[in-house]
Amino acid sequence: MNKLQHLLKNNKDWSKRIEETKPDFFSNLAGQQNPEYVWIGCSDSRVSANTIVGLMPGEIFVHRNIANLVIHTDMNCLSVLQFAVEVLKVKHIIVCGHYGCGGVKAALEDGRNGLIDNWLRHIQDTAILYDELLAQIEDEDKKLDKLCELNVVEQVLNVGQTTIVRDAWTRGQNLSVHGWIYDLRDGIIRDLDICLENKSELKVLRKLFS
Repeated sequence: MNKLQHLLKNNKDWSKRIEETKPDFFSNLAGQQNPEYVWIGCSDSRVSANTIVGLMPGEIFVHRNIANLVIHTDMNCLSVLQFAVEVLKVKHIIVCGHYGCGGVKAALEDGRNGLIDNWLRHIQDTAILYDELLAQIEDEDKKLDKLCELNVVEQVLNVGQTTIVRDAWTRGQNLSVHGWIYDLRDGIIRDLDICLENKSELKVLRKLFS
């Protein structure tokens, strides 16, 4: 017995609403995707890229993982980036974290959670990198918020340091990398004022946060 009929019904209702308001939507969508943005976000079910930025299917290319990490040996993430940059020719790469991230919290608490600990090790490395800054924050919730922000900073730098993005800049491709953070408490995205558009800006940002 299929217990997910309600989801299939939701899908049919959604499709019907779209066809009523935009009759050509699905025929156009089936032709070719042409997004300007690639989103690297957290897998958290409360942070849906299309929903929180108000974009329709086909308008944003999405990669999500625990704690929105960009790791230089993660072929999944790198393959998404390469396809988005070299094939889709996106203009903007958005790294979006969120406050209260469970992955960042687990890394900060340094407990034992199983296999995921190896993934979270990258966030712990960020915590060590900014140890002096984090040590000045006594409130644990504020410390978590700050580490969520710093994690985004590091992932923006990691994106900028990939051969994919560096080669795009060398070719003169119009490509920017942005760092955002989403607040579950009010549904607002905050721009962390981190934006990379070329290799020289990458060096400046690294010095600024070192």
